[in-house]
This record gives sequence, C-alpha cells and structure tokens, in this order.
Amino acid sequence: MVADANAITQPVQLLISGADWVVHEAPQRAFFERLGTPVKEWHVLEGFHHDTLGELDRARAVAMARSFLLGRFAAPVAPPDLRHADVAGATYDEAKALAAPLPVLSPRGLYWSATRAGLRFGGALSEGVALGHRTGFDSGSTLDYVYRNQARGVTALGRAIDRNYLDSIGWRGIRQRKLHLEELLGQAMARVRAAGLPVHIVDIAAGHGRYVLDSLDRAPAPPDSVLLRDYGKPNVEQGNALIRTRQLERIARFVEGDAFDRASLAALVPRPTIGIVSGLYELFPDNTQVAVSLAGMADALPPGGILLYTGQPWHPQLELIARALTSHRGGAAWVMRRRTQAELDQLVARAGFSKIDQRIDEWGIFTVSVARRIS
Repeated sequence: MVADANAITQPVQLLISGADWVVHEAPQRAFFERLGTPVKEWHVLEGFHHDTLGELDRARAVAMARSFLLGRFAAPVAPPDLRHADVAGATYDEAKALAAPLPVLSPRGLYWSATRAGLRFGGALSEGVALGHRTGFDSGSTLDYVYRNQARGVTALGRAIDRNYLDSIGWRGIRQRKLHLEELLGQAMARVRAAGLPVHIVDIAAGHGRYVLDSLDRAPAPPDSVLLRDYGKPNVEQGNALIRTRQLERIARFVEGDAFDRASLAALVPRPTIGIVSGLYELFPDNTQVAVSLAGMADALPPGGILLYTGQPWHPQLELIARALTSHRGGAAWVMRRRTQAELDQLVARAGFSKIDQRIDEWGIFTVSVARRIS
C-alpha cells in the first residue's frame, strides 16, 4: 500500500492518533506523501490512542471527517488527468530508474550480474528459460509455453528448474489472467448476442491465440468469425497451426497485422463486435502509441461493441524483469512502465468506451477489463 500509494487518485484524509502504540507514524507519512491525489489532508490528534474514532474525545475526529466528506461532495469531481503519466510521475520515474545501468562493481550490479549468469545456466537445462532467451521473455512463444504449464528440460534438474520458472509469481498471474480473459470473453459473446449483433471477434496482438481458441471450447455457441492478428510471423504460423489442429478453419483465421496501425484496424472485415487487446499495452510505455491503437479499436467497433483489455498496475518482480530478462525486441532489456488502472481506464474512456466490468488476480498484478463502445 505504501509503495503503490501513487495509484490512489481519490481525495484522502488521514487522521493519525498521536499516542498510538500499535501503528507507527513514519509509514503513514510515507503513504501520505506518495498519494497520487492532489486533494489530501493530514491531521495528528494528540493524546489519541489506537482506536481513533472510538476515543472519549472522538467528536474532534468525527467533525474533521464530516467537514472533509461534505466538502468533497459539495465540490465538482475533478480527477487528475493521468493520460500524460508516461512523461512525468511515479511510474515514469520508476521505469527510468530501472532502465539506468548499475555500476558493474556495486553490490546491486554484482547481484544482478550473478542473477543473469544463473539464468544462462538455467537456460542450458530448462526448456522454458531457453525459449525466453531465444525469443524474448515477453514473446508470444514464451506466453504460450507459460499457458501450457508443462515443465520440460534436460535431466530431472532441468525439469525442476523449469517448474520453478513456471511457478514464479508473474507467470502464475499470467495464467490467472488467461482464465479471466476466457470468462469475460464468454460473457462478452452473450452480451453481443443479446444486443442482436453478430459475434465477430478480433484479437489485435494474439500471440499464438491460445486463450481465444480455448474460450471457444466452452462457449455455448460458436462465434460468427474469429480474426487473430499479430506482428510476429512465427506467432502467425504457430497460431494458424493451432487453428488447424482444432479444426476451426471455417470460422477462424490468423494474419499478420500491426496493433498500432489505426487505419488497418478501422478497415477490418468483417467489422468486429468484440475486440481484444491482451498483454500488449503493458509492453509499451508511450501513451500516445496506446491512444492510437485504442482509437483504431474505437473506429472498428460499432456502438454496443465490446472491448476486452488487460493491464498491469503492479508487479513484484519489476527489477528482476528489467535487470535479468530480455525482450523480443532484439534482446533488449525488458523494462516495463506500470500503468495504474486509473491511467489505463482514462485512455480507454478517451477513445470512446465506457467501462463495465473488471477482474484482477489475488496478487493484484494483472487486470482484465470490459468496456462498451459508446456512440
């Protein structure tokens, strides 16, 4: 809560008991300073113990809370504009620090050098780690391997390393995100049908497309069409192979496509009624680029159409990822800038969508949200 307090953009009033022997004041001060809202108050109630609103003189605290609440409801709602958080703010500073090289002989520099060496050793035995080194740990191939969740490697040690790799908190979150995507895609198909629209699905950066195709297995009725797109040719080839394996050629196809090309998204045929953007925007820090992609989705979807989009407002392994893992973009360091959920939702709303639902894993890492295209 303290580390991620910048994600809180609602007005906040903190009432601190001055004689509280249970809760320390320093973390509360750090939390207050990091809050992402410009409307915040800090009050220390001297002589108050732990139960701030249960003290004998609690009328003082209640009066402060009452004044704050009534003042907020009397004033117009003015949430901070987060659409430019990619150029200033807490997550921008965080990503900038992660991208900065460490002195080679510093304790942290030596630590991460040893971690990278350990991963190179792991890659000699573990199939998953080797695939990450070869294609990028953020690639569609790596994600498909994580979805399959079958430990493979050279010798029992290699398989043990692979199992440990697949059980990392980030990959567990990815697999839960897949389940949430499948659940919400099924609901989206029902919503579209109930609105009297055909069910035409497009995923603009599908990787291998496994989560979309798995969703169809549980759907009460097949969609009218499924179009999977990805920028990487190997993903397209693997995705088409998956379509053939499942004998879905009649309704599904996989083509190369740029998820940031607004004109190509606007010209999709047939016109989609459900659009999916999964695991893409998390890899690109630039909000202008993301806004162009969302505008393309808004051009493509008719009023009443459904957009499913994923986010990553928090990740406990950001430094490990930035210092030790490589991306699919030429083996460069995989440095991610987190987007708070409020920032991502503002970008989606600006494009012409109204958010209606959301899921998040138990660790608070990955979200899957649903929005309706408004006219």
